[in-house]
Amino acid sequence: MPSWTDTVRFAFQPVVNLTTGGVAALEILARPESGDILAQARRDPELDGRLAALAIRAAARRETMLPLHVNVFAGTLADLGRLAALRDAVREAGRLPWEVTIDIGPPYTHVPHQALLEAVSTVRSEGFRICADGVGDGDVPLRLLTDVAPELVKLDASLLARPAAVRAMRTLCEQLGALLSVEGVETELQCAAAASAGAQLAQGELFAPPARLPGADVYVPALSPGVAAAPRSGPSVRQFVRPAALLPATASAGQVRALLTGSPDVSGVLLVDPSGIPVRSVHRSRFLLSMSGPYGHALYADRPAAKLGDPPRTVGADATAWEVLDVVADGERDRTSDDVAVVDHYGRCVGVVRLADLVRALSESRVEEAAGLNPLTRLPGSDAITGEVDRRIADGRTFALSWLDVDHFKQVNDGAGFAAGDELIRAVGRTLQHAASGTTRVGHIGGDDFLVLAEPESLGPLAGTVLDAPWSAGGRPVTLSLATVLCAPGSVTDHRQAAACLAPLKQAAKALSGASWVLGRAGLPGHEVLRGSGAERAQAG
Repeated sequence: MPSWTDTVRFAFQPVVNLTTGGVAALEILARPESGDILAQARRDPELDGRLAALAIRAAARRETMLPLHVNVFAGTLADLGRLAALRDAVREAGRLPWEVTIDIGPPYTHVPHQALLEAVSTVRSEGFRICADGVGDGDVPLRLLTDVAPELVKLDASLLARPAAVRAMRTLCEQLGALLSVEGVETELQCAAAASAGAQLAQGELFAPPARLPGADVYVPALSPGVAAAPRSGPSVRQFVRPAALLPATASAGQVRALLTGSPDVSGVLLVDPSGIPVRSVHRSRFLLSMSGPYGHALYADRPAAKLGDPPRTVGADATAWEVLDVVADGERDRTSDDVAVVDHYGRCVGVVRLADLVRALSESRVEEAAGLNPLTRLPGSDAITGEVDRRIADGRTFALSWLDVDHFKQVNDGAGFAAGDELIRAVGRTLQHAASGTTRVGHIGGDDFLVLAEPESLGPLAGTVLDAPWSAGGRPVTLSLATVLCAPGSVTDHRQAAACLAPLKQAAKALSGASWVLGRAGLPGHEVLRGSGAERAQAG
């Protein structure tokens, strides 16, 4: 009688990096030829654990070097804890634990959460990475999701019809330090929606269907530059991580040569110690040039590859793309094409980034950013500020949104001329930029109107700098008006509601004479006059 293992085959589906267009990993999917072995595995942790081990062995037989995702039910992990069969299979396959991500799937109902958290802590301490699978289409409690703090969250593509939910999940992932992936992507519209909502990874029939052979060729539709807007500090390096080619630090030059000649897409090899910490970096071209010289193979083949390597360049997984460029710029000029290793907080390699990927993405983001700048002041327009307002609302942060403009600006233009008016606007813009600090954002939305988004405690010094300056245009004295709305968590739902709260405050500020500042609170009546002729610190109803 045939064993149940004879009726199970495995397929591989690429997990695609939406920024680089490359394959970040392969998910191994069980495909029973008969029966419902997966339903049995859901009820039988021992069986599910053996399936996970078989999946790793199937990948080993295909000799794929890509990182792997293996599926395990939440109940299995909570019950078996260390997943001995999976650990043994990883070791026998010659894989490092941090090359394997455990995709924890629903159901979570009736799973003892404390046991699950303890099991996650155990396998994570051994180096395995954790993914929360089936989020949005399963029953994972939000509290449990935050307690697990996965390195990756996978959303079902059906959630793309609710973009606000996807954006909220992206915000949560940023707080957890996790990447966001969408699975089940079948159309180019879904792909664009995933990227627009901030997903860094995706998988589905659009890119490549599950196949018996672990292919690395995928179709990725062209995405508009800047589809997933990056913060001003620069996009996270995690968006650009590619799988790393890893070998033990003791590997010979012959082993490295075999890996490189058999994998033309690999640009370099990282030699790691038993803990997965990079100790040497072997650049493809320089290494093969040394090996191909006179007597090169005879001289080096059996010698340690580390002799032909260089000290690795590393950045933390929380670094920005600009910080990676700093690492490259500070190094030796002949190593500018070397991969940069990305390491976790233990120093273990989680992948590499290539300079070409960073330069292309940062160039596109700068072009996109430049297109949104006001040509007079070179400050961003309203879209940049309102987008940041929505992010702070989603993060549950208190913020102050202010509207600043020039009093009687039409009369300034009519009396002093448009050139003097333009110079005044440029001067106000420069002053706002110089006064802004920390997380303060300044935008020029047209004419004499500016937006300022700031932390409440930092707004006072900025307001004093701008309102106390002796402004003039063509020799005529000029004053400014400032209106501010304080938005506590839950007081507004989006930037439109915040702007609606700001509008009557602007009218109140303009009704005062001289430099004026009016402060209100979203959701509460009345306002406070902080500056303005004859009404200092008075309450207005």
